[in-house]
Amino acid sequence: MSVKQLFDLTGKVALITGGTKGLGLQMAEALGEQGAKIFISARNAAEVEQVVKDLEAQGIQAGGIACDLGKLDTKPVSTLVDAAEAKFGTVDILINNAGTTWGQPAEEHSYEGWQKVMSLNVDVCFLMAQEVARRFMIPRQSGKIINIASIAGFKGNRANSGIHTVAYNTSKAAAINLTRALAGEWGPHNINVNAICPGYFPTKMAKGLEKVTELIKSGTPLGRIGGEEDIKGVAVFLATEASRHVTGQAIAVDGGNSVV
Repeated sequence: MSVKQLFDLTGKVALITGGTKGLGLQMAEALGEQGAKIFISARNAAEVEQVVKDLEAQGIQAGGIACDLGKLDTKPVSTLVDAAEAKFGTVDILINNAGTTWGQPAEEHSYEGWQKVMSLNVDVCFLMAQEVARRFMIPRQSGKIINIASIAGFKGNRANSGIHTVAYNTSKAAAINLTRALAGEWGPHNINVNAICPGYFPTKMAKGLEKVTELIKSGTPLGRIGGEEDIKGVAVFLATEASRHVTGQAIAVDGGNSVV
């Protein structure tokens, strides 16, 4: 198999949660450019419709629905997977990108905020993987699952940094070990499960961190923050046959911030 073939996604179907902006949109465009059919979800119906049109304008087969994955009582996971199956017939690649955060000092952190973060960042991540694996990947004995964690899952926050994200850090550490646990169980089914751990990217969810951008840069070996194309390459790698011997890994995309 040539290198071009290893990175080819022609005919594959990728389901990406939180796919209308930020890192989710980057990955949707990247996988679509490599030939994948893209199905996205987000809470805002107008945004989903517009991104689907934009992807189609780039020659990418696309679809999507609006659903709030944080409201598990409405059974959004099965609704989303049903819609992807109705559109494209299967799911070959799942990217668990939808997530949330909550900024509050640990001693004051509300339980409501804790539950919100854990539900979307951990519970939904597992339930999406379970549904897609059970319905498509295990019967077919093939699949790629990519969980979007964070370098926050490797560590805490510096005192006096102004960053108070104890629930987020905890949830992303859980997502990393969920990745390892699923990789171990589903490896015999030829399902690769890996995590991408971004550093600071100026996305909507990172709003409020602008004030520490220069501090982050100064503590990053490459001296920069994440840009509009910096998640694309690793996402394509983990979604394709190029990574067929890679599973259970958490790959930091952070300019080296997590190693110093």
